[in-house]
Amino acid sequence: MRFLTRRIKELLCLIGDIAMLYLALFFTLLIRYGCEWFNQWDFHFLPFSLIFLFSLAVFYTLGLYDLSLARNNLYFFATLGKAVVISAISAILLFYFIPDFGIAPKTNLFISFSIFAALFFLWRQFFNLFIKSPGLLNNVLILGQNEETKELVQYIKDNPQLGYRIKKILSPEDVKILYDLIETIIQEKIQVVINSIDPQEDKNLIRNLYQCLPLKIMATDLPTFYEKITGKIPVSSIGEMWFLQNLMNDHRTVFEGIKRVSDIFFSLLIGLPTLLLTPFVSLLIKISLHGPIFCRQKKVGQDNRIFETIKFCTSGRPHEKNSQTSRIGRWLRETRLDELPQVWNVLKGDMSFVGPRPEKPEFAFSEDLISQVPFYQVRHSVKPGLTGWAQMKHPFGTSAKDTLQKLQYDLFYIKNRSFVLDLAIILKTIKTIFSGGGK
Repeated sequence: MRFLTRRIKELLCLIGDIAMLYLALFFTLLIRYGCEWFNQWDFHFLPFSLIFLFSLAVFYTLGLYDLSLARNNLYFFATLGKAVVISAISAILLFYFIPDFGIAPKTNLFISFSIFAALFFLWRQFFNLFIKSPGLLNNVLILGQNEETKELVQYIKDNPQLGYRIKKILSPEDVKILYDLIETIIQEKIQVVINSIDPQEDKNLIRNLYQCLPLKIMATDLPTFYEKITGKIPVSSIGEMWFLQNLMNDHRTVFEGIKRVSDIFFSLLIGLPTLLLTPFVSLLIKISLHGPIFCRQKKVGQDNRIFETIKFCTSGRPHEKNSQTSRIGRWLRETRLDELPQVWNVLKGDMSFVGPRPEKPEFAFSEDLISQVPFYQVRHSVKPGLTGWAQMKHPFGTSAKDTLQKLQYDLFYIKNRSFVLDLAIILKTIKTIFSGGGK
């Protein structure tokens, strides 16, 4: 049981949620029909399965399958409550719009979601306690120490539900003696060894780790483990070789082709509502801001190409530093409505719906940024996006430290981009918009 990976824990969580949904349906039919419940099962199975499928999508969108949030605190249970309410309202609407189901929302549906709410809260409270129980934590040994290892140690301490426990950190000098390394692994009952030392600098360390093979431990390098746990790439712990190994032959022609077709389809789909909304938004901007309706900015796109974005203006004089933003302007930003005109950029091919956020040329090409943030230009190897992994994981900031953090998330996206990751980012963006999160 000790080696429960993050994916297995997420899968267990999903299976448990599905079990609670169908268990609630079983109890509902048992309460309503008694011993004849099994005669009603087939009649209820399909419509309720459709509702359950939508409910699981709601749970995912609200972050209920993010293990970093799996804590028995007020925020987590408030999110659970919000998920149940949204699912119940959606279910009632579905049954009203599809009366052929023949099921009255005020009876079976009400009972089912009432029972599910109770089961769901109890199940998730148990699950959160279960995944961080001491018996399921993997003991971790870290070889070497730098800024990333310090950050990783703190992240693991703050998130025991991820399944790891730091037992010991050894300096490069401590691991030069083979006996000491093996003895430490045995005494501390180590299951995972994370190496932050460059193997080119210490050949003896690799030989020592090789001798530990009979101990059946999992050995990994810092960048790989750091990426797996935090969802970002540790820039200061990688070099040119990492990019050659991970990005040089990473063309993904099929993925990029299908993504481009999807971008065109959804930009056309969203384009019509945007045209319909434009007169109303324009009127609000004119009334409240007394300035231009559209703002144009030059941005850096794929392969360092310069293109021009178009947005609804959210301040009266967008080019002045002390320009005032009205309540309407803030609302446009928080709901992301100010970015709707950028659908035109997606349609033209300058941008995609998902990708690293584009920056201004004076920022992206500044010598200070290039010197302070190594490998920054690599983020321009893919199309920029209206939303991205860095936006979902890191708050807005303009300092060199903020830029470095966002780059680490952008590199993670570039390396791992896929339809599943794009969908996850879009769902998280929807959650951010409806929860009132800004840029």
